[in-house]
Amino acid sequence: MKKVALFLADGFEEIEALATVDILRRAQIPVTTVSVTGKKEVAGAHHIPVIADSLFDETEFSQVGYLVLPGGMPGAQHLNEHEGLKKLITQFDKRGEPIAAICAAPMVLGELGLLREKRATCYPGFEGKLAGAEVTGEKVATDHHITTGKGPGLAFDFALTLVEQIAGSDKRREVAQGLLL
Repeated sequence: MKKVALFLADGFEEIEALATVDILRRAQIPVTTVSVTGKKEVAGAHHIPVIADSLFDETEFSQVGYLVLPGGMPGAQHLNEHEGLKKLITQFDKRGEPIAAICAAPMVLGELGLLREKRATCYPGFEGKLAGAEVTGEKVATDHHITTGKGPGLAFDFALTLVEQIAGSDKRREVAQGLLL
């Protein structure tokens, strides 16, 4: 099973990050939260501190098969400013390995040119940052190896889509039923 790395930067959207981690772990999918701030304690957009599992510079990515970027502002902008993360994302894209971003975070993929001629969605107002994408406005959009989500109220839909991609539709149904969805 693919290991997932979910990236945290100060100002991340807590619902998107924590709901995704929770749902992936309910599905028994190994997920590691990775701080790009240089410190393990990362402050969310609503001032909720979270302790990341690891720091970017100390994380071994060779065993990671899926990258996830939560949105939130200024968290998504901070992710977009992290050169090491952008290099990692570019490497994953070249290999066709899965990448997911929700809310404002698809702008990172857009600015790297990874959404050109792909279906994508994002938080309203960020459409212009998805360079060359066919912006769908859907709750969740997947095109090839890239999945994007619209925003915090749809974090469960986003996370369950990742569960299905990694562990199959039966596991998605099982986790959704346990959540009373």
